[in-house]
Amino acid sequence: MAESPRTAASPDVRDRFSPPTLNPGQKLMVFVLSMTLFGLANIVTEVIPEIQVGPVELGVSYLAFVPVLMVALFHPLYAALGAPLGEIVFADLLMGDFSGIGELEGYLQMFLALYIAGCLVRDPGRRWQLALAGVVTVVVDKLLSATVDVAKVWAGVAEADSVPGLPESVVVLESVDFVVALLISGILFGALPAMALGPRLHGRIEPLLGLAPRDPRHRIPLAERGTGAFLLLAVVLSFVAMIAAFTNEIMDNFGVWEPDFVERYGARFLWVGASAALIVLVGLVVTVRFVVHSRRERAAQDHGPREPRS
Repeated sequence: MAESPRTAASPDVRDRFSPPTLNPGQKLMVFVLSMTLFGLANIVTEVIPEIQVGPVELGVSYLAFVPVLMVALFHPLYAALGAPLGEIVFADLLMGDFSGIGELEGYLQMFLALYIAGCLVRDPGRRWQLALAGVVTVVVDKLLSATVDVAKVWAGVAEADSVPGLPESVVVLESVDFVVALLISGILFGALPAMALGPRLHGRIEPLLGLAPRDPRHRIPLAERGTGAFLLLAVVLSFVAMIAAFTNEIMDNFGVWEPDFVERYGARFLWVGASAALIVLVGLVVTVRFVVHSRRERAAQDHGPREPRS
């Protein structure tokens, strides 16, 4: 009996909307790669000077194009989980600028921002999608951060960096910081580099890691159970981030570790974190090349000529 059109088309429909599957080793590889590269990128931002214009600081929050390329080229979930951890490990802990439980706030906010941006990209070869991802990353991250900062001031658990005679200046300053971060980190160091590098890297870097490039026909949904489920999860994670920020202020910076190694030993101490990240990155590359080479040899042996039976 011939299959009905609906039955015959259903496997294609399922394949079209099913995300790519990765084995545990590939998930760990994407996680570690994203962690080390964003950690290195944050160390680089430490040497970029900031310009003070009144109460506003003009500086680079982070090199947004690095994690944006990770979530665009690879599976956004594991890349988004690894990137903010790299900042905590290599740029905060090793540099002596760890904010204790308050780090959870930044981690969850950056994770949500990168995951949403990565899911918006369907074809890493399209520059406008990469530009959108760069802008969305900074918008979501800084919007959540500004909301938490304003809430802490209004709740009375933190002091406001306000202008004398202007009680509402905390909202104004947060808005200005948001616009500055969007222009500098989101566009100048986010969308523009991602647009330039993404199409060149897509389809070339993934095979080196033993991964298949992202297929534009296979979109990655925000959540398997639908957008509503993800929005609920995003609200919960944002609430947890806010609680962590409030707890950090109420408990007088619980778990903070700030020996200020850079101020004590100078900018050369940045090489400690950079060296640690490079060692992890080189170890990952060597391991991946060994695994890929072993799999190719095993596949060649399995498909090699077989001796005829006697």
